[in-house]
Amino acid sequence: MKFFLDTANLEEIREVASWGVLDGVTTNPSLCSKENIKFEDNIREICALVGGPVSAECVSLRSEEIVPEARALAKIASNVAVKIPVGLEGLKATKALAAEGISVNMTLVFSASQALLAAKAGAKFVSPFIGRLDDVSEDGMALIEEIVQVFENYRFGTEIIVASVRHPRHVVEAALLGADIATVPYAVMEKLVRHPLTDAGIERFLSDWKKVRK
Repeated sequence: MKFFLDTANLEEIREVASWGVLDGVTTNPSLCSKENIKFEDNIREICALVGGPVSAECVSLRSEEIVPEARALAKIASNVAVKIPVGLEGLKATKALAAEGISVNMTLVFSASQALLAAKAGAKFVSPFIGRLDDVSEDGMALIEEIVQVFENYRFGTEIIVASVRHPRHVVEAALLGADIATVPYAVMEKLVRHPLTDAGIERFLSDWKKVRK
């Protein structure tokens, strides 16, 4: 499984990159609005920090407007993946952009049928939002299981980015199902590496080390 960091904060990206586990970054307008830096400059700096894909979202709603906006975003850096919400206009734009070799991350996916159409249109990535499904009493991980099966059935090259991750268990369950990528907030990334028994073990070892004859 690949790990993307779901943030637009440069310090968080630098920190996780130093762990040696970071494969990419996803941003969105909400995340970018929290940073005191011009949008394009922010994306450019993130792309310089991360060797893998960096998702930058289009805000246009019509395909004839999405395509030029996506082209402009793709010119910021070679590892930009343009994020486009799933829908009829998004599918039209994705088809055109994929034909030009531009990587598309089709986002706000909430059903296997949406993911299937996104893959058919040529999306490089699809981003099903599992946490938001859980919030409305639906089973987010069941959706991941369906998409994994559909993509395996037809051998789509589209990668599944498990998004709207709320806790470490989401990441483990996604890995068990064979999802390609989890995009994870910084707070959850920190929790993934922690366990109280690890902390207790270290504390005991250090305490016992003081008793060792030197």
